[in-house]
Amino acid sequence: MTTTISAQLSNRDRAVLRAVAEGRCTVARGCGSALVIDGLCCSDQFVGPRLASAGLIAVDGSARLTPSGLALLQAA
Repeated sequence: MTTTISAQLSNRDRAVLRAVAEGRCTVARGCGSALVIDGLCCSDQFVGPRLASAGLIAVDGSARLTPSGLALLQAA
């Protein structure tokens, strides 16, 4: 994790990371890494791929924080 990644995260990104940490996210089937939060499709279709490519979440059937994502949340 770098400060550059941390500085580029929006409030929405941080909220999604918190939802993933709380176990409230799944990955929509057949939609790549589109996230479903509390049973509803996330309105930002790019947040899942963006956080996954930044190495903050893993989306392998379910959404979970990576060690980098967890460290970023704990530092906030």
